[in-house]
Amino acid sequence: MRKLAVKLQGIPRRQLCRVSTLASLQQEWEPGLNFLVPVSSQEELRQLETLTQAGLNNVAAYLPDGESTFQSAMPVVAGSPDSLEQEDIVTLTPGSKNAHIIYRQSDTHHSLFLTNRCNSYCLMCSQPPTQHDDSWLVDEALQLARHIKTSPALLGISGGEPLLTGTALREVIDTFQQLHPQTGLEVLTNGRLFAKAPLAQSLLQDLAQPVRWLVPLYGHADFLHDFVVQSPGAFEHTLEGLLTLQHFQHPIQLRIVLIEPVLRALPELCHFIARNLPFVQQVALMGCEPIGFALANRELCEVDLRAWQPQLLAGATALRRGRVPYVLMNTPLCALPETLWPDAHRSISDWKQVYAPECQGCSVQSSCSGLFAWHERGWKPTAIKAIPMRQTHEQVH
Repeated sequence: MRKLAVKLQGIPRRQLCRVSTLASLQQEWEPGLNFLVPVSSQEELRQLETLTQAGLNNVAAYLPDGESTFQSAMPVVAGSPDSLEQEDIVTLTPGSKNAHIIYRQSDTHHSLFLTNRCNSYCLMCSQPPTQHDDSWLVDEALQLARHIKTSPALLGISGGEPLLTGTALREVIDTFQQLHPQTGLEVLTNGRLFAKAPLAQSLLQDLAQPVRWLVPLYGHADFLHDFVVQSPGAFEHTLEGLLTLQHFQHPIQLRIVLIEPVLRALPELCHFIARNLPFVQQVALMGCEPIGFALANRELCEVDLRAWQPQLLAGATALRRGRVPYVLMNTPLCALPETLWPDAHRSISDWKQVYAPECQGCSVQSSCSGLFAWHERGWKPTAIKAIPMRQTHEQVH
């Protein structure tokens, strides 16, 4: 989520707005939507005011910050002229000095945050949970579905724990599948509440199309998984949830975050998956994001992945032998054995992803996930080192 410094005038309540040009506003305008229209001159502002006086009353002007010659009685947002793109979805909140770009069409990765509540407290959680009522996020998600103009290929739904929203999650899924039928949906969930049959049926039965469920699993035994998620009984509930998803024939990606307790038993976990959960569509081995609870549990979460290459290779071998597809995410190529490079994907969201100065001149940078933007406040997953020119991009993938 990108933050944008703004000044607001005449914005009566928190609202979502789609960024639209003055030229396209008359074709895009709908009474149930809100629009933010960048203007660069007094004449463009006058034209926009004329349209609002004709009945387009759900429109605000976006003016260059500090442009004192632009005076208007219509709702106005002042900010950096180069900060917005057409079709951005922006939240505006009265009294706030910031707007938030919650959706950008040109991004590679699109996500929807549904709640900050959770029933687990994972050692490395990047979004530490709170228990306050944030049901307004569901309403905002439904508004977002209506404001998106060009359907994305893929949209992720996350939290917190989205299953805690109950049947509201089904409403969000149904709304997106109705308005954006070409968009694939993925839900990041710990899966524990799928152990409750009524909720599972209400969320999974008779969907217009299957949803892909991204479910973490951190150990081959209860003591390990439950320790990582800090929730007794979570292992059994998660396995029940996975079997429920299989019963309803929904695709599953298992997610394994590579922190020290998990890495120590990674080969055993991968053997367990291959033997007991061969129906999963994919396993994702993921580098730890250096933020949130991971900073508080640094002694367990900060690892140099190069020191764990034998465990990574053994885990990958177990999955291959079990014919379970796998992928490496959030892991720079210089942290991995070269034999695993073809399995490593550029997975960090656009607004989070950066490269370190040490990456300059790296021959495989275009294929590399890079680093989380806040790694300097946390840590890098290994000592970053540019890889010399010894193989082409095509050879890496």
